[in-house]
Amino acid sequence: MLAPFALPALRGKWPLLRRHAGILLLLSFTGVALFQSLVYLGLRSTEAINAVLLNSSLPLFILLCSWVIERERASPRQIAGMLISLCGILVILSRGDLGALGQLELHAGDGWILLAMPVWGIYSVLLKRRPAELGGVELLFVISVAGVLLLAPVVALQAARTPMHWPGEAAALGVLYMGVAASVLAFICWNRGVAVVGANVAGFTIHLLPAFGTVLAILFLGERFAGFHAAGIVTIVAGVLLATSSHR
Repeated sequence: MLAPFALPALRGKWPLLRRHAGILLLLSFTGVALFQSLVYLGLRSTEAINAVLLNSSLPLFILLCSWVIERERASPRQIAGMLISLCGILVILSRGDLGALGQLELHAGDGWILLAMPVWGIYSVLLKRRPAELGGVELLFVISVAGVLLLAPVVALQAARTPMHWPGEAAALGVLYMGVAASVLAFICWNRGVAVVGANVAGFTIHLLPAFGTVLAILFLGERFAGFHAAGIVTIVAGVLLATSSHR
């Protein structure tokens, strides 16, 4: 998908790619190869609610990675906004009964997803060091190609252990969605957002995922709208606005 748009723009930029090979390889390893592999591996053996809760820790990990790598400190406003939006997420996930969260069961996949959070934090912070001469599509194409090469030995090893087969219709649609939406479109938007507002501020928008998920479930899955939905969404949006209000 990216090649027809990226390859013409990359003509004559091979010296640039060679000069910045280190950071490009690191972005590919953390954001493309390692993060997505850990998340998809974890989702095979955990429940969606656990994954959403663990994913909600991402803004915290981005703040920590920003402090460790760039010595960028979070403001009290940002921390307060993050905690407020987290409360909204808990309201939605518990369906208004916070005591229900105590009944959650831990699964093997939780560890993989939790491990993926600091990996994404490192990727987001390192985006600040990307070559300015590379556009968003060009950057994503380069790190995606490198990610394919990094993952190829793992795929070959897995194919040697378990014969590969053509996916069914549902699996093919899932792969298509992961490739088009969760990879190409999401990465382009995320990379651009981090370039504009920085990793810390971009990280707070992660808490909007449960809010959008709720709206989509009501629109497409027939879930009934309830008071806890409204309370959770309002709280999430309020927290995100508070955390990002000092940035345009």
